[in-house]
Amino acid sequence: MNENQILERISTNPKVMLGKPVISGTRLTVEYILNLLAHGSTVEEILQEYPGLTQEDIRACLLFATRSLQRTDFMPLGAE
Repeated sequence: MNENQILERISTNPKVMLGKPVISGTRLTVEYILNLLAHGSTVEEILQEYPGLTQEDIRACLLFATRSLQRTDFMPLGAE
């Protein structure tokens, strides 16, 4: 599966979760899945909690976040 096919698993719709990126066909936001991972949940735990999800959905969240950050410029907050 190529990157574009993986990213097709993520959708945005202003009528779903206020337009936040979600895993297609769900109301699970990319932000929510990333937050679970950041706080120590494993992919296996997430998949057990949400049986309709797949490993590819989780990968899509990670890839979406990576692509989003690639298009972002960062400014230092203070002098070092």
